[in-house]
Amino acid sequence: MPKKVKQKTKGSAKKRFKLTGKGKIKRKHAFKSHILTKKSKKRKRNLTKTGLVDKSDSKNILEQLRLQ
Repeated sequence: MPKKVKQKTKGSAKKRFKLTGKGKIKRKHAFKSHILTKKSKKRKRNLTKTGLVDKSDSKNILEQLRLQ
């Protein structure tokens, strides 16, 4: 009998996304790693906070995390 192959999660998605208690997907903002001198304090501060993934993208991310 052939062995069943385990489904692996995508490592990149595992590092980038977390689930909230209600099942939404949390993410970090981009553009906060370098070239920060031209960005305002307010913009940099808001990029520090976490955001939520849009509903239209969540299906693909859940597939990558093997949660769907």
